[in-house]
Amino acid sequence: MAETLLLVEDDAAEAEALSLILADEGYAVVRAANGEEALAYLAEHPAPNLILLDMIMPVLDGWHFLQEQKRSRHLARLPVLVITSTPVIGREWADDHGCAGCLRKPAEAEELLREIHRCLNQSKMSLRAAGTPR
Repeated sequence: MAETLLLVEDDAAEAEALSLILADEGYAVVRAANGEEALAYLAEHPAPNLILLDMIMPVLDGWHFLQEQKRSRHLARLPVLVITSTPVIGREWADDHGCAGCLRKPAEAEELLREIHRCLNQSKMSLRAAGTPR
């Protein structure tokens, strides 16, 4: 069964390009155009294996999405890979905010796939250590 990635990205062209790359690698990709759509999806569907999160979006941006995610016991455990062009956000910021990783836009396909693979493996190891099935 394919691993599911929730791609939260407001730029339609960017979302389409990333979706194609990810689908070609065998991932099931669900798209949300902002944090509010992502939270609505998460409330109604099984949890994805990884959330790919843009930070600058209308309606509910990445910062506020992360705040809402951390408030929910159900959502707080979901790994998040931040993908942003925001210069103040890097791996250290992501670590400090409980994110699995961080990539700067525009990311090369190989770099994106490598980081997704690393985040998914890290999440699986954490779940095994906690005795939580996935």
